[in-house]
Amino acid sequence: MSTYTATIRWTRKDESDFLKGQYSRAHTWQFDGGVTVPASPSPHVVPQPWSDLNAVDPEEAFVASLSSCHMLFFIDLARRARFVIDSYVDNAEGVLDKRPDGRMAMTRVTLRPQVQWGGESQPDAAAIADLHHRAHEACFIANSVTSEVTIEQ
Repeated sequence: MSTYTATIRWTRKDESDFLKGQYSRAHTWQFDGGVTVPASPSPHVVPQPWSDLNAVDPEEAFVASLSSCHMLFFIDLARRARFVIDSYVDNAEGVLDKRPDGRMAMTRVTLRPQVQWGGESQPDAAAIADLHHRAHEACFIANSVTSEVTIEQ
């Protein structure tokens, strides 16, 4: 078993009218390695000026987390299969929508990995599809969510 931590920090600014909902939701995420990331609700959820376009929002972080987890397993599985990867870029996209019960959720995440292969041995389409399938099955984050996750190549 492993434990992971993050410190989420928000402070009210004096000029805000908190009780009227007119306050900044900007905050920070601090991780155990010492990295601090500016965070905010999505401007699709909380309009500006109460959100920060330049910060990461939880929905983006959710999509990035799924994509990153999938990529890390995919790269390792390719290595074990003796395939060399030179680069991996994923323009992942998540959809926030209502579930059948009316609650909002990240209902779908689409991964769009573009892989540049190196080395002498190049995988065929079936081998690539198998690597993606096994990476999805192995990804801890994908195993933790109910969102539909699809992979477009």
